[in-house]
Amino acid sequence: MTFFWPQLLWMLLLLPLLVAMYVWLLRRKKKTSLRYASLSIVREAMGPGQSIRRHLPPLLFLLAMATMLLAAARPLAVVTLPSQQETIMLAMDVSGSMRATDVLPNRLVAAQNAAKAFLAELPRTVKVGIVAFAGTASVVQPATVNREDLTAAIDKFQLQRGTAIGNGIVVSLAELFPNAGIDLASMDYGRERQRGVAIDQSSKEGQDAKKDFIPVAPGSYTSAAIILLTDGQRTTGVDSLEAAKMAADRGVRIYTVGVGTVDGETIGFEGWSMRVRLDEETLKAIARTTQAEYFYAGTATDLKKVYERLSSRLAVEKKETEISGLLALAAAALALLSAGLSLLWFNRIL
Repeated sequence: MTFFWPQLLWMLLLLPLLVAMYVWLLRRKKKTSLRYASLSIVREAMGPGQSIRRHLPPLLFLLAMATMLLAAARPLAVVTLPSQQETIMLAMDVSGSMRATDVLPNRLVAAQNAAKAFLAELPRTVKVGIVAFAGTASVVQPATVNREDLTAAIDKFQLQRGTAIGNGIVVSLAELFPNAGIDLASMDYGRERQRGVAIDQSSKEGQDAKKDFIPVAPGSYTSAAIILLTDGQRTTGVDSLEAAKMAADRGVRIYTVGVGTVDGETIGFEGWSMRVRLDEETLKAIARTTQAEYFYAGTATDLKKVYERLSSRLAVEKKETEISGLLALAAAALALLSAGLSLLWFNRIL
């Protein structure tokens, strides 16, 4: 726990003074009390229960004061809260390597089934958009809360040649930030970039976005996230890690899901064949760059479990928040309880 105004914690040193004052008052009262002829009468009148009753209200009041002073210092704690994420972009690989059968019935079908199960678990208020990428990337379903439209878009996936993972990330970012001047067409493999911002020089809006863009802390944007599902083997397009840096500069987390096996398998397609393996290192690097997580899905069952875990993680989030209000409420409750017990037992307040 941290404090916004830690200097106020010095006021806690007043508590020992209150305890000392209470002890002094008790001794003074004892000196001025009536003398009884027999100590047995005193012991009978002041049994263990009476002694506890005598000191409990002041103890509760002391706890109330301590809690109130802690609240005044404005404590900050990491608590689990409902997620503020309003939009999730699913960037899904539809390249030829997704026809591999190391995940049954094949990588693409397993990914489609898991994605649809994921949508069913998400709160209906969360918008979801879908980007499909192979040699190029495109938005196949703009962000919406309509789960039927999303499911229909997933069912229409068609395998294509090439794997442009970076393009899938860039297009997802362009969908999340439509006025940020992110233009995939103008990213000419190394030119017209500034910290990963793609600018179309013919566009005034793009020029303004380039001028005004200020990077933020990775993972700090809580209104959106990207889930990237792929085997991680990029063959064309924007560099995957540079695209991840674009997301990190905007605070967007990219949760990566690796589909397939590390050993992979050899597949054939339209007269050509290739060995397709899972590139875990790239996917881990993308997640690490954006302060997110990497998930391995070696089987269809694993893939489904990954999406179940993702849906639960995106439904809540851990966030540092001020809890001074809760402590103030607790202090008020303790003070009221102290006063109430004192009135009930002794017909006075403390």
